[in-house]
This record gives sequence, structure tokens and C-alpha cells, in this order.
Amino acid sequence: MRTENGESVLARIVRIFEAFTPEESALTVSAISRRTGLHVATASRLVAELVSCGFLTRDADRRVRIGMRMWELATRALPTLSLRNAAMPFMAGVHDVVGQHVQLGVLEGSEVLFLERLSVPGAVINYTSIAGRLPLHASSSGLVLLAHGPADLREQVLKGPLKRYTSHTPVTGAQLRAVLAEVRRQGYAYCSGFVHQDALGIAAPVRDARGDVVAALAVIVPNEPRAAAVVPVVRSAARGVSRALCAPGTPALYAEPGDPCDGSATAV
Repeated sequence: MRTENGESVLARIVRIFEAFTPEESALTVSAISRRTGLHVATASRLVAELVSCGFLTRDADRRVRIGMRMWELATRALPTLSLRNAAMPFMAGVHDVVGQHVQLGVLEGSEVLFLERLSVPGAVINYTSIAGRLPLHASSSGLVLLAHGPADLREQVLKGPLKRYTSHTPVTGAQLRAVLAEVRRQGYAYCSGFVHQDALGIAAPVRDARGDVVAALAVIVPNEPRAAAVVPVVRSAARGVSRALCAPGTPALYAEPGDPCDGSATAV
């Protein structure tokens, strides 16, 4: 069904869901109306229908939130669920060793989308959150995904503009190209103060049975020289996740020497 201006009802519903952000997860109907450009009566009607279906819910103060039904359906059909399940034991192990932030990110458009994060109170500052995003050029996870991602995406990002977070953020095509080359050469990203001066990100690639990079496992730790000792821990965990993604029989059917699923591959 389409409205008089040609926009489908589904498109309007999508705009309502997109009005919510990690920072503002509860909104009034008036705020939803302003953010979506929908007339307040239209927004109110659609919100009421979504609440009746369980896709949205209302607080005691009448503010609206994403409902549990939406989370249930999204989680049930999540294509990255097997990736998250494979990664969680290794992330927990890294978290026990490092005692800071451990996170799992995937490529989504021109950004890195974070599927999971483990943390502790008092850990170093970290701008990421579950279901949050960061630009590829500024985060350790994003740099791993960009370095091993499609060439056309890499060229698109290299053209900029590139947002500057600190004086260490690569903001020119030449700087970013050099960083990506280093990531490919050494097998991991080491980002000292790229997003915040006090934080250092270390990320390593997670590969599927064919050797394609499908995710990045990263830690965010205090920006100090001794953080380099964490690199082997992160790389070993990422290789462990890669092996966990391999289905039974994969080595004989698909793996080539050195691939994560090949018997000759060892953890770093």
C-alpha cells in the first residue's frame, strides 16, 4: 500500500525504526514525528499499530522503545548468529586475560558494525557499543575489514572525506593507504589513539572456511607501550574463531594450505 505522495507504508515504518539511536533509545511520538518528517497523527497511528504487534513498546511515561518482539525475530534470523556463537568463547578468554574491552565487528556498507562487546567497569574509554557503528578508517576493526575488503570499497573510502578524531587518525588517502598496507603486511591492526588519545585498538581478521575475512576481533586497551603484549592474544583468538567457523569436512573439501580450516594452520 502506498500513500498519496507515493511512499509506501513500509517505508514510513522503516523511518520510524531508524529514528531510534543507541544514545536515544526512548522517544516520544512527537520526537518520532520530527525525526521522520511524518505528521504527528500519522506517526501516532503507525506507532500504535507497531506497539500492538510488539515491535514497539511504551514506557510508563508513554515514551516509545523498540519492542522485544523485534529483538526476538531479528535474533532468530540473524545471519551472523553462527559467527557470534563461534566467537563468544574466544572473546571471553581474551577478556579474562586483558580485562578491558573485547569486541566483534563486521563490514556493513562503509562502516564497521559491532555485533558483540565484553567490558568491565572502569575500562578505558570506548566509543563502540553493540549494534553501534564506526567509520572504517578510524577503528582497528574497520581497518582490518577495509584492508581485506572489496577493492572498490577501499578506493571509495580512500577518496574521503575522512573524519578526524585525534591527531593520529589517518585523514588523507596517502596516510590511510599506508596504514592498510601495514595491516595486510603484519596481519593485524594496531591503532594508537586513532579514536581517542587514551585508547589503543588492536584487531585481527576472522576468516571463513574459504579464507575470506568475515569479521574482526578487537580489543580496546589503555594507550601505553606495554599494550603490544596483547597482540599475540588477539591474533590467536581470531584464528581460533576462524577454525570454529569451519564445518566438519571443510578441510578435505575447501581448505588450501594455510587456510584456517587446513590442518597445517596453527594459532599465532
